[in-house]
Amino acid sequence: MGVTLRDFMTSDDVLTVPAEISLREAARVMRGRNVGAAVVVDGGRIAGIFTERDLLRAVADGEQPDDGLVQTYMTPDPMTLPSDHAPSEAAQIMSERRFRHIPVVDDGRLVGIVSIRDLVGAGLQMLPDDAHVGSDFP
Repeated sequence: MGVTLRDFMTSDDVLTVPAEISLREAARVMRGRNVGAAVVVDGGRIAGIFTERDLLRAVADGEQPDDGLVQTYMTPDPMTLPSDHAPSEAAQIMSERRFRHIPVVDDGRLVGIVSIRDLVGAGLQMLPDDAHVGSDFP
């Protein structure tokens, strides 16, 4: 089998938060983990995804960080992909749909998350050492 999301996704410690968490607390834990997204869980199932963009939207709407809840601004029922999915197809989906994170799910269980940054890194790793894409330099 070829290269899959399993090869590039974050799998060891995906950040999950409950839907009822405040915007401030979500921002705090995301900052503490240095991540741009958290998978929102409710009773063991994926209820949504909350990203930096969602937080920006909440602030732009004038939401108070301690009063606003993640469930109000998250993307509900996000698209997921299996870990054996091709990274190139995941990158195409992200580009076409304009999002930067996809939860990775196998047999109904969250096993990871893949970001556009992961996929850019995957692409760079797969370039031949002598590739000079878009460059006039030797």
